Amino acid sequence: MSLIKTAADIAAMREAGRLAAEVLTFIEPHLRAGISTLEIDRLAHDYMTQVQGVIPAPLNYHGFPKSICTSVNHVVCHGIPSEKKILKNGDIINIDITVIKDGYHGDTSKMFLIGDCSVLARRLCKVALECLYLGIAQVRPGAHLGDIGHAIQTHAEAQRFSVVRDYCGHGIGRGFHEEPQVLHYGRPGTGMELQAGMIFTIEPMINAGTHHTRLLADDWTVVTRDHKLSAQWEHMMVVTETGVEVLTARPEEDLSFLENIA
Repeated sequence: MSLIKTAADIAAMREAGRLAAEVLTFIEPHLRAGISTLEIDRLAHDYMTQVQGVIPAPLNYHGFPKSICTSVNHVVCHGIPSEKKILKNGDIINIDITVIKDGYHGDTSKMFLIGDCSVLARRLCKVALECLYLGIAQVRPGAHLGDIGHAIQTHAEAQRFSVVRDYCGHGIGRGFHEEPQVLHYGRPGTGMELQAGMIFTIEPMINAGTHHTRLLADDWTVVTRDHKLSAQWEHMMVVTETGVEVLTARPEEDLSFLENIA
C-alpha cells in the first residue's frame, strides 16, 4: 500500500477522522466516578454502530475483545474495558477510538480527568498534550520523522517526564497500522522525509517515572514498570503541500498555531 494517499483517500480519511473525534465528544459527559470502563465501552460501541454506522476497529483486531481501549492511571495503552474497573475520583483515563468508515480508518485518543486529580496528574496530562502539539507542529513536506520525535522528547524530558519507547505512532489508511512508524523520540533530520499525501498518527505516551513498560498476561494491557502514571493523546493527520491538516481535530481545540507553520 502506498505511503502517499490520493485525493479520494484523503477525503475518506477526513470523514473517518471526524467521526472518531465525534465519539470522544459524545463520551465525555458520561465519564464520572462510579462508571465502569465496560459501560464506557458499551456506550461508545452503541454510538458507533447504531448512530454513526461505523465499525469499531479494535473489536476482534488480532483478538482484542472490546470496541475501544480504556487506559487508566499507570496503564500506558491498550487497556481492555472491564466491569471490574470502576473509575474513581482522581483517576486519569485515556480513551482510544478507532472507527472504520467505508473501509478507511480514523484513529484518535484523549485524556480525561475524573474529579479532583493530583497536581502531578494534571501536569502530566497537560505536558503530554503539549508534546502532541509540538510533534504536529513539525509536520510539513521536507521535514523528517526524527524532527517529530525530537520535539516531543525534548519537551517531555525538560519537564522531568519520560517518553515511552516501546510503542509509537503509525501510518494509517485502509489498514489500521501501516508504514511509517512514527517514533516519539529521536534526532532532528533523521528518519523518513515527509511528503504531501502521507497520513499517520502521532500519539506520544508520556510517563511520570521511567520510560520502561511491561505487558500484562492478557497480552494487550501495557503498564508502566514502576507503576507511575502515564498519559497519552493521539491525532491523525495528513501532510499537505504547505504543512499539516489534523483529521481528528475536536471542536474545543485551538489549533490556530498550525496556520503559521510553513
